Amino acid sequence: MQQARERIDGVKLAIMQKRFEGVTRKMANTMLRTARSGVINTARGFSCAIVTAECELLTAVESYPIHVLGGADLMTRAMLEIHPDVKPGDAFLHNSPYHGNTHAADHTILVPVFDGDGVHRFTVLAKAHQADCGNSMPTTYMGTARDVYQEGALIFPAVRVQSTYKDNLDIINMCRMRIRVPAQWRGDYLAMVGAARIGEREIVRMAEELGWESVIAHARGWFDFSEHRMIDIIGRMRPGRARMTCMHDPLPGTPSDGIGATAIVTVDEKAARISVDMTDNIDCLPVGVNLSHACARTAAMVGVFNSLPESVPANAGSFRRIDVWLRENCVVGIPRHPTCSSVATTNLADRVTNAVQRALAEIDPATGMAEGGAGIPPASGVLSGRDPRHGNAPFVNEVILAAGGGPGTFCNDGWLSLFTMGNAGMPFYDSIEIDELHHPIRITTRRIVADTEGAGAFRGAPGILTEFRPVDTDIEIGFVSDGTVSPALGVRGGQAAAPAKQHLRSDSGEIIPLGTSEQITIRRDQTMVSYSNGGGGFGDPRGRDADRIAHDVREGWISARRAAEVYGACLDESHEVDVAATAANRRRPPQSGDT
Repeated sequence: MQQARERIDGVKLAIMQKRFEGVTRKMANTMLRTARSGVINTARGFSCAIVTAECELLTAVESYPIHVLGGADLMTRAMLEIHPDVKPGDAFLHNSPYHGNTHAADHTILVPVFDGDGVHRFTVLAKAHQADCGNSMPTTYMGTARDVYQEGALIFPAVRVQSTYKDNLDIINMCRMRIRVPAQWRGDYLAMVGAARIGEREIVRMAEELGWESVIAHARGWFDFSEHRMIDIIGRMRPGRARMTCMHDPLPGTPSDGIGATAIVTVDEKAARISVDMTDNIDCLPVGVNLSHACARTAAMVGVFNSLPESVPANAGSFRRIDVWLRENCVVGIPRHPTCSSVATTNLADRVTNAVQRALAEIDPATGMAEGGAGIPPASGVLSGRDPRHGNAPFVNEVILAAGGGPGTFCNDGWLSLFTMGNAGMPFYDSIEIDELHHPIRITTRRIVADTEGAGAFRGAPGILTEFRPVDTDIEIGFVSDGTVSPALGVRGGQAAAPAKQHLRSDSGEIIPLGTSEQITIRRDQTMVSYSNGGGGFGDPRGRDADRIAHDVREGWISARRAAEVYGACLDESHEVDVAATAANRRRPPQSGDT
C-alpha cells in the first residue's frame, strides 16, 4: 500500500477526478432542466453516478447518498448478471428493490460505456424519484402496504429498455398504461435517458483524448488514495464498541413500541476499520418501511461518513475500510420477495443512520452526530387529484415544502433544510409560488417553530410549521410521518427535539388528528397542518456558547425563557448576553423541569 501511495501524482489525480465529476454534473444539469415532475425539476429528486466495469462506485458527486452510495454497485452487478451480453446502444430500466435498487419509486437508467473495441469499461446511472410509479394508490410512499403486491408498483429488474439506441416500446407502453400521469413519466424517462447518454458520450470523449488506459488507471489510483485517507482518519479515532438502537414510530402490524433499528459499531484504529453489525434486528414486517439491501447498506455507511472528523471521498476505495453486516429477511437487512420496501429510502433508513452516528459519538466525543429529524411529514407528501384550472386534468406529484431538520454534531449546529439523513440536504425546498402554480393549493404558512430544537452544546435544527389547503377542489395526500412518537434524540447530554405532528383543521374549527402513515382526502374546506421535527442536540446545552444562544433568540428560534432555563444563558432586554448572570446561572444545578 505504501508503494502505491508514493506513486500517486496528486495534481493529476485531482484534475482527472474533476473531469469525472464534471461528467456527473452535466448529467445532473440535464435532469434538472428537462424532467417533467416537480419532485425532479424543482426539488431535485435525482442522482447520477459512474461505476467501473468491475461494479465499483467511482463518483456520485452532488447525489443523494441513499440513492447510490451502497447501491450503484449492486444495480450494475445485477444488470451484468441478468444481461451478460450488454453491448453499445443498450440502456436498462431498473427499479427492483430485490436486485440492488433502493425502492420501486426510484427509476434508474443504466447505460454501459464501451471503448472502440466493444469492451465494457464503465456504467453510468441516472436515477430519479418518480411522482407516480404505478402503485395501487397515488403515492410513492406506502407505509402500510403489507407486501409488494398491495404496493402495486411496476417492478423492472434491469430490463433492457433501449437497444441500438432505440426504445423498447413494449416497456414504454406498459408504463404509459399503468402510471397515472403517463406524459409526465415519459418526460422524466427521456430526461433520465438523456442524462445517461450524455454521461456515456462525455466518458468516451475523455478516453479518446487521454486514452482508455489512462482513464482506467485513474480509477485505481483514486480508490487507493481514498482508502489511504480512510486509513489515516480511522487510525486517529478513539477505538471502541457501542450498541445503539433508534426507534421508528409504530405502524399497524408492527410492535406497539415502534420498530427498532439496532447497530453495533466497532472502531478498530489499529486495523483501520469500522464495522457496523445490524444482524440483531427483527425480521421483515408486513409494512412498507422494510429496508432494501441497498438502503440498509447505504444507511449504515452514511452514518459512518457523517461522523468522521474529516471528509473522505465516498467511493469504492474508502468503502474498503467499512464492514456492514446484514442478514436476510431482516427489517434492516436484505428483504425477500414479496416484502414491501416502498419507503426504504427515508424513515427506517434514517433510524439506521442515526443509530450509527450516535454510537460513534459514544465511542469518541470528537466524532458522530445526534439523531436527525425524521420524514416524511405531510409537508413532503405526495399530492394527487384533478386540477379544475386545467380541465380537471389529473396530477400526481410530491411537494417538498419542509421536512426533518439536521442533528447537532460534535462541531456544528444542525442543518435547517437537511430533509432526511440519507438525502443529506441535497433536495431543494419548493418555492411556494411555483407549487401554487403547479397544483390547486394555497400555502398559507411555512415558518420555523421556536423552542423545538434538540438543545445541546451544538443544537439540532428547529422544526418547521407548514399549512396548506386545496383551492376549488378536494385533493388526496399520502405521507409516512415518522417522529411523531419517537422524536430525534440527542447524544452525550444533548436533548431530544420536539416531536412531529399533523392534523386537519376545517373552516368550522374542527380538528382531526392524523397518524403516522396516512392516505387521505383533504377537503376544500380543510387545511393541512404539518409540524416537522428538528434534530437532536449534541453535548450539554449549558456548554453552548452564549453568543450563539443570543443569536438564536434574536432570530426567534429560541425563547429567552428557554435560553435561561435550558441553556443557562441570561440575556438583557436587548437580547445581549449578561455574562455575570449567565456564569452564576450555569453554576446552579439544573432543575428537574429544565428540559
